[in-house]
Amino acid sequence: MLLLLSSAALADNFVGQASVIDGDTLEIHGTRIRLWGIDAPESSQLCRGEDSSQYRCGAQAANDLDTFIARRPVNCVPFSLDPYGRTVATCSVNGVDLGEWLVRNGLALDWPQYSKGRYNGAQRDAEHAGRGIWKGSYVEPWLYRGCIRANGKPSACSDDANAHP
Repeated sequence: MLLLLSSAALADNFVGQASVIDGDTLEIHGTRIRLWGIDAPESSQLCRGEDSSQYRCGAQAANDLDTFIARRPVNCVPFSLDPYGRTVATCSVNGVDLGEWLVRNGLALDWPQYSKGRYNGAQRDAEHAGRGIWKGSYVEPWLYRGCIRANGKPSACSDDANAHP
């Protein structure tokens, strides 16, 4: 019965004003939505800019996404539920895929484990143009989270030994 209810809930698109939770998570009408196929730096995550100084790249991703959405209606097409109970979906504003926009602007990475490379072209474009995290160095968000789980402290996960140049 629960499976049928979950499937029915996934059948409908979510449309509405979104609150940005972090760089790859939104909330619409009380439903948490994880953007499909991408991974943005965690809210607490630090990256290094082109001048090698640290900045809050996770917070920047969330803030830039919020500015881009600009209180316009967001349309999300659900795929599945993740292990945390969030709806996994592709979302767009005025026809612009938010996942692609984040990756193209260097605010998130294509996550090929899930996307099967859908955003690879946008990522190459961001890298070649030196946008966002591509201006300096960063740790892939999925590795950062694994490091936090293993070490329990963000400072051990943002050091230069783990950084992607």
